[in-house]
Amino acid sequence: MATASAQDALRATGIGSNWSIGLDGGVTTPLKKHPFFGDMRGTVGAHIAKQLTPTFGLGVEGQFGVNTSSWSGHKSATAFDNLYLGAYGTVNLFNLFSGYVPAQRVFDIDAVAGAGWGRDIYNLGNGQYHNYFATKAGLNFNFHPSEKVTISLKPYVAWDMSDAGVRFTSAAYNANKATFNFLAGVTYNFGPGFEAVREYNQAEVDALNAQVNALRADVAAATLAAEASQAAAATLAIQLDSCMNQAPKVKVVKEETNTLSSVRYVFFKIGSSTITPDQQPNVEMIAAYLKNHPGSKVVIKGYASKDGNEELNIKLAAARAESVRHSLVTKYGIKSSRIQAEGEGIGNMFTEESWNRVSICTIED
Repeated sequence: MATASAQDALRATGIGSNWSIGLDGGVTTPLKKHPFFGDMRGTVGAHIAKQLTPTFGLGVEGQFGVNTSSWSGHKSATAFDNLYLGAYGTVNLFNLFSGYVPAQRVFDIDAVAGAGWGRDIYNLGNGQYHNYFATKAGLNFNFHPSEKVTISLKPYVAWDMSDAGVRFTSAAYNANKATFNFLAGVTYNFGPGFEAVREYNQAEVDALNAQVNALRADVAAATLAAEASQAAAATLAIQLDSCMNQAPKVKVVKEETNTLSSVRYVFFKIGSSTITPDQQPNVEMIAAYLKNHPGSKVVIKGYASKDGNEELNIKLAAARAESVRHSLVTKYGIKSSRIQAEGEGIGNMFTEESWNRVSICTIED
């Protein structure tokens, strides 16, 4: 039961945590052969406990009965005429049957059982005192106004196990040698309590490790792509400086094909299918042409570069074609029947790898 209730989803914060100390006070009376209320008297005590799991705890306690001669006719020379020192265990019934909850409950119940040494502190004659083995069983009704403070009502029965007056044994649970006790206690709880954790099995750990490794590979690929882009940018900067330092040259070219007038390119950033502001004019030019030529259509083919995961790049290529189509329909009012958009996967049209992150839009009259 202790192993099952340990709840491997919980972890104690250390050996010094979950200790408590408290004071008790109440009444005790013989269970039989005496007037229940007539022979009732006071009792006081203290306890120290350690909560091993949210369900199970151990503790030690001491209790002292107020001096009275109503039970035995003997009277002690001190304020107390009996004492009990013992150990006890607790089982939190709420956590046992309902499971541990990280939030502090306002109310719960412990089942309590214990055993220890009892002694009547009055002389029976010839310097003899009655020492006996005692047991107890009962319930603790616990109220928690805060995480640190617990107020408890503690009804229980205690048995004097020796001289039980039962045949063939000198120790037994005999109601004639038992007392009913009702105490109220105030307990202060030390330590941060229990920490709720999420524990994974090996299959889950392996799956998470695979995800981590895949992400590391993506990061490495992205780093290489960034370095390549930086190198390309540096090369372009050198070329730009060289061009700016040259005298302007004018050359008139007559293009014999319609490639420049019928094809537009919309380039994308790495890992993205969002049309950036600098690429929006290309989409606007396509929209203007379609509006000026009602019989024309456009075929949009999306591509991705080799960077990153292949399956992701196939989806990214389709998303880039769809992004241009969506912009033409929603922003410029072009009918979707005039647009054909599809992803072509990983492109290899350009030797400059970053140029393959593109949607190629071809006008068909």
